[in-house]
Amino acid sequence: MINRTVLVGRLTRDPELKYTNSGRAVASFNIAVNRQFTNSQGEREADFINCVIWNKTAENFCNFTRKGSLVGIDGRIQTRSYENQQGTRIYVAEVVAENFSLLESKNSNQNEQFEQNRPQNNGQNYQNKQNGQSSPSRNPNDPFNGIPDIKDDDLPF
Repeated sequence: MINRTVLVGRLTRDPELKYTNSGRAVASFNIAVNRQFTNSQGEREADFINCVIWNKTAENFCNFTRKGSLVGIDGRIQTRSYENQQGTRIYVAEVVAENFSLLESKNSNQNEQFEQNRPQNNGQNYQNKQNGQSSPSRNPNDPFNGIPDIKDDDLPF
């Protein structure tokens, strides 16, 4: 038999880390997963799925995620039941996460805000030289920084 679940979605709240009496870490969280289709009003709906994660993986998950984080979850569906204070039997289905993946950088939301608020300079950066003239500076984040120009004659095709 197979019981495998893979989810990709965003956390609806910060994960909640607790410890059992025996010292095992356990975190619970809720993930919003968009449906692949739209409803009759043309809006995309989401499913909100309860998840739980255990041990060191739970501690790592809580250290690196927060509300709104885009995560991938690999685990299994588990059902359980308990009796609440009123004596009613409550049934719960949840995903027991065994592995997770961070699907965006920790500061991606902050980087997006920075890019939106950054003054525009039409892509030209200038630095002063000793002779008083200015010339375009090289962008240190440019992956091609320091790579010499390649002429058409140098290409093998």
